[in-house]
Amino acid sequence: MGADHTRSAPPTPPGVRRILVVTVVPLFLVTLIAALVLWPTDAPRPEAADDTPRHHGTVTRVVTETCPPNPAVPEGTPTTAAGPCGTVTVRVQDGPDAGQEVQTPIPAGPGAPRVSTGDEVILVALFDPEDPSISTYNIAEHQRGTPLIWLAVLFAAAIVAFGRLRGLAALAGLAASFGILLTFVLPGISAGNPPLLVAIVGSALIMFVVLYVTHGISAQTSVAVLGTLGSLVLTGLLGLIATRATHLTGFGSEDATTLSMFRADVDLHGLLLAGIIIGSLGVLDDVTVTQAAAVTELRHANPNFSRRELYRAATRVGRAHIASVVNTIILAYAGASLPLLLLLTADSRALGQIVTSEFLAQEIVRSVVATLGLIAAVPLTTALAALVTTAGQQRGRVGGDPAGPDDDDDSRVSRPATDRAEALHALSTPRTRNTSTATPPGWPDPDRSTDTTW
Repeated sequence: MGADHTRSAPPTPPGVRRILVVTVVPLFLVTLIAALVLWPTDAPRPEAADDTPRHHGTVTRVVTETCPPNPAVPEGTPTTAAGPCGTVTVRVQDGPDAGQEVQTPIPAGPGAPRVSTGDEVILVALFDPEDPSISTYNIAEHQRGTPLIWLAVLFAAAIVAFGRLRGLAALAGLAASFGILLTFVLPGISAGNPPLLVAIVGSALIMFVVLYVTHGISAQTSVAVLGTLGSLVLTGLLGLIATRATHLTGFGSEDATTLSMFRADVDLHGLLLAGIIIGSLGVLDDVTVTQAAAVTELRHANPNFSRRELYRAATRVGRAHIASVVNTIILAYAGASLPLLLLLTADSRALGQIVTSEFLAQEIVRSVVATLGLIAAVPLTTALAALVTTAGQQRGRVGGDPAGPDDDDDSRVSRPATDRAEALHALSTPRTRNTSTATPPGWPDPDRSTDTTW
């Protein structure tokens, strides 16, 4: 797939364009109307955050020292180290103590940040309840704003340097995706709307915007849109069947349990289905765009390919693509769930009980349903692309006979027509023979035919 898919494709026949417009435009309007109906107008506002002051600071000095013994632990009892112990000197960058240096204890405990001289940190100001004028500082975490900005700049620069205008379009599509997620999908689910319906509408809206912005308005993009939309609906149906068959409730993770405490009205089962659909969307549009482009490139390479030949050749590309994408999906879920997988090694239950428990069965269902949706996307998109690229185009034979519009397998290149008089003359003319007697030694007898077998 190293070919340039941005070159102009053969013009699509007007009849095919009309069919695509009549199909795609109503789907887009339905998606837009559904988004407006489901748009969260009364989404719950976030609860008041902790008003503990937070300030930026720079570590100027770190002094470590031996931790004092814990009187609550009997002497001689083996204990794990409670350290590190010591003090950190930090120059405050903002707030009432800006420009001053304050001392804080070295952060300790599980997940505590490890600081060294020169680190940019976040300070939390703690006030004495009896005397609010007395305050102390603790280090909460590192400042990550600057590194994240540089990573974002590197990310955008690499995409633009390689993709040029197409890279800029891809960045615009990425921004649109996050905008739809943050303004429609997440607030819509928080407002109590059905998560599955919100996810399908939001994913369809993302698909329309991203694919047309990134790849342009063309028949090839419209085919990818239709293939993606059909695969999304199928993924949602498969997810609904699979989660009901396995009796998943959505409470398979600690995050879901915590969410249920803050938002009791959120449908966690629907949220699980919504996660499957949104997670599948990114890989789905990759597969559908690739298949539509493969059919177009094959048509470029050999305009005499029949519809069936295009489908078979592009499907072979799709099989190779799916084989790698399936591995990508499984490894992506495994990488995101490494703590969960490590817990399995510490679980003393039987393997069958672990696999059928909800927290692991949920991940299995998520992976299997997403993979089935991807597999269905290949034949669906390839068939649509083959129909569009060959519809209304007369596949002529080199010798002159135009192939019929329904000719699939017989539209191959025929030999050029030969003049009948020339053929009769060649057959009636006797073959000339070399009569020279100076035959080099080792050559065959001049009376024997020396015609080659090719």
